[in-house]
Amino acid sequence: MDHSPDRAGSRADIRDFLATRRAKLTPEQVGLPSSGRRRVPGLRREEVAVLAGVSTEWYTRLEKGHISGVSEEVLHAVAQALNLDEDERTYLFDLARATRPATRALRRRKDVEVPPSVQWMLDSMTMSSAFVRNGRMNVIASNALFRALHAPMFDSDTTDRHGRPNIARYIFLDSSSEDFFVDWEAAAVLTVALLRAEAGREPHDRALRELVGDLSTLSPEFRTQWAAHDVRIRHSGTKRLQHPEVGRLVLTYQSMDLPLCGRAVHDLTIYTAEPGTPSEDRLRLLASWAASRPPAQNPPHESR
Repeated sequence: MDHSPDRAGSRADIRDFLATRRAKLTPEQVGLPSSGRRRVPGLRREEVAVLAGVSTEWYTRLEKGHISGVSEEVLHAVAQALNLDEDERTYLFDLARATRPATRALRRRKDVEVPPSVQWMLDSMTMSSAFVRNGRMNVIASNALFRALHAPMFDSDTTDRHGRPNIARYIFLDSSSEDFFVDWEAAAVLTVALLRAEAGREPHDRALRELVGDLSTLSPEFRTQWAAHDVRIRHSGTKRLQHPEVGRLVLTYQSMDLPLCGRAVHDLTIYTAEPGTPSEDRLRLLASWAASRPPAQNPPHESR
């Protein structure tokens, strides 16, 4: 029997993930009759079992983390019963994979630097803020406009010894992030959900476990969000930032996978402003500063 900490942790994650998804659903949402008052919110285990077409005993074992050997068809049925979205389904299958005995020795994933061609691409984007991050939320490459736009993060004490920021550390360990991110809570929820997805994808990543441990110890907000077991893999939308020099910016962003060598998976994110808006004018001001001054200098002031 395998008692490795990684697989035990994956079983605990399966237990908590399925329980939190079940708690979010009501009988009405899944077409079941309501049976009056309930001691706990959400569906009962036996109701999920009925929806998935399995026995209550079997589903109870599954929710306790005994997922090794379960077929993909059954996992799909459980995912359907719990109304899991695409990202949540991917996470569930990643957790299931992590509990299975390894057929060969696991290789430690190596950190991969972006090739020069990727940096050239980033630098060519003069009116878009662009950066590359890894699954641990480390910013590993960026263009001048991103560094100007996110100056508070680069100036934070939470950067590493090379001056590279970690988005999660900045959000949860630097109080200035609450001023910089206008919708701080939404940014915090998304950041933790992205880390959750990475933890499912890379359960043996020691550096990721250390990051989660540090944040859990130092930030009550992070602990609360981590316990929610929310998952995000693909994301895009609108972000509002309060830049200390040029003021409020409303930007749209799109993230996409950037496959590199080996098993490394990185994320390329691009921020742009809607043409003809004050945010575009302020982004142009930052772009002008970024093109003409070294990154260490502060951008110019703008009247608000």
